Amino acid sequence: MKNLKLMVVFVLFGALLTVTAQRTVVKVYPKHGTVVTKVNNPKIVNYNRVNFHFADGVWYIPKGKRFVVCAAPVGAQVRNLPRGKKVVRLSNGRKLYKYKGVWYKKKGRRYVIVNV
Repeated sequence: MKNLKLMVVFVLFGALLTVTAQRTVVKVYPKHGTVVTKVNNPKIVNYNRVNFHFADGVWYIPKGKRFVVCAAPVGAQVRNLPRGKKVVRLSNGRKLYKYKGVWYKKKGRRYVIVNV
């Protein structure tokens, strides 16, 4: 009987630890120059006569049948940002949005890439 009580205490304690454990998810922007063969559901953004592909916060330039991860083109605009974007209020009152290391400013119904 004593062993059963001890086992129940350990199970409850383990369940409590599992419930209270925090999980941190870090989304990392892939290294510039990384080559991929497929991009899932990209939005095509034409900026300065270059077609960029934008998917899940990552910017790509098509090279033949492949895609190369590139820096976000400052000044380009997108309609929506992925879920998980962070809203940041600067000391001067400006509200900016950050996702995977890229900063955006809301302009009307679009988001414009900016340097911070």
